[in-house]
Amino acid sequence: MKKNILKSAFILVLALSFASFTTIFKKDVKVKESTITWTGHKVTGSHEGTINLTAGNLIFDGNTLTGGSFTMDMTSINVTDIEAGQGKEKLEGHLKSDDFFGTSNHPSATFKITSVDGKNGKYKVTGNLTIKGKSHQSTFNMNVTESIATANFKIDRTKYDIKYGSSSFFDNLKDKAISDEFDLNVILKF
Repeated sequence: MKKNILKSAFILVLALSFASFTTIFKKDVKVKESTITWTGHKVTGSHEGTINLTAGNLIFDGNTLTGGSFTMDMTSINVTDIEAGQGKEKLEGHLKSDDFFGTSNHPSATFKITSVDGKNGKYKVTGNLTIKGKSHQSTFNMNVTESIATANFKIDRTKYDIKYGSSSFFDNLKDKAISDEFDLNVILKF
């Protein structure tokens, strides 16, 4: 009986010591080295550009991604496929207006990871994306190497009350229709 108690105590101590080797790391995103690019589609083509990050972190349990978040500076929306003086400033102003992201009232957007599934650098990430004060769940694939996390995903802008040019809400737009979804390509360096 005494040997069984000692064996049980030894196993418990051994299990606790192994558990103590698992370390939670919070790694800050290097916002100046990280990039977010967007692509918006319309009937007659597409536009693309960038959005700056203001903050971010990724949380790891050992080498496994378990959480994190990042914040985008929506006032930094930049159009990269149109030259200055050729309509670039007009489109940037329209994207910042209340028709789209309303950056004067909503200068930032955030994504907070709520769950992660996967291992060995390949994950399915679920989290809450907040744009214009409205939060909705998004799920996408994220690849993580030693110091870079990448993800490409689509966002339905109409969920965030961005309905301008949407054929889901307006009739007779014809070639002026803008797709409800836009693409975000995220590269987080940490």
